[in-house]
Parts: sequence; structure tokens; C-alpha cells
Amino acid sequence: MKLPLHAAAGCLALLAISTFWVSTVTSELFGDNATIASVKQMVLWGMLILVPAMATVGATGASLGKGWRLPQVVRKQKRMKIIAANGLLILLPSAVFLATRAGTGTFDGVFYVVQGVELIAGATNITLLSRSLKDGLSLRKRRQSRAKA
Repeated sequence: MKLPLHAAAGCLALLAISTFWVSTVTSELFGDNATIASVKQMVLWGMLILVPAMATVGATGASLGKGWRLPQVVRKQKRMKIIAANGLLILLPSAVFLATRAGTGTFDGVFYVVQGVELIAGATNITLLSRSLKDGLSLRKRRQSRAKA
């Protein structure tokens, strides 16, 4: 049960962060201030999905990887620490800050600096989650081949 939950939560987290990132870039490039403010509010509300998904990924991953010393597991564990720190220390506070600023129509230099930092942190988490997905698929193939043997 843990494995399907871990996979589903990981895919949901990756999809959410990717959606936030693409929506942000699209609204910044092609939208007006009202569109940007709307996207910032949606990203903030989306945290209600992302945060539990990430907590589930971390908890199930720690449980599934306990005692394993395979390189893929070690890499996934290291990445998860970075992903979690990035999310809690940069992405979540940035989402709150940007939604608040956009909600008041304050699109100044500070807004765009934080927006840039958020985009870099989001791209980093997308990359790290994608690499963990790849390693997870490799572990799945390993389990399947061992089960057949």
C-alpha cells in the first residue's frame, strides 16, 4: 500500500509544482496584473494540495527506503531533504508573500525579485522530483525483476 501511495503523492507533487511554475511564467509573460494576482492566489490555495502530498512523499519514502543502501535510495533521500527545505524555506513563504503583494496590486522590484527566486526554487524542485521519479522507476524495475526470479 505504501508504494502506490508514495508514487501517487510524488506524481501529484510534481504535477502541482509544474503547474504552478508554468502558470506563473505564462501569466507574467502574457497576462495583466489581475491575471498575475489570480495565479498567485491559485498557487497559494494549491499549497493545500502540495503540502500534504509532499509530506506523504517524505513519510512513505522514508518508510520504504529504511535500511536500503542502494545508490538510488540514497540519492532520493538526499534530494528529499533539499526539496523539503526548498519548499518550506523558499517556496511556501514566497507564495504567501507574492499572493499578498499581488492582492494589493504591489508589483514592484521586490515582488519581481521574490518572483525570480520562487521560479528558480520551483525549477530546482521540479528537477529534483523528476530525478527521484526516475530513480523510483528504476527501483520498481529492480523489484519486478527480483520478483520474477
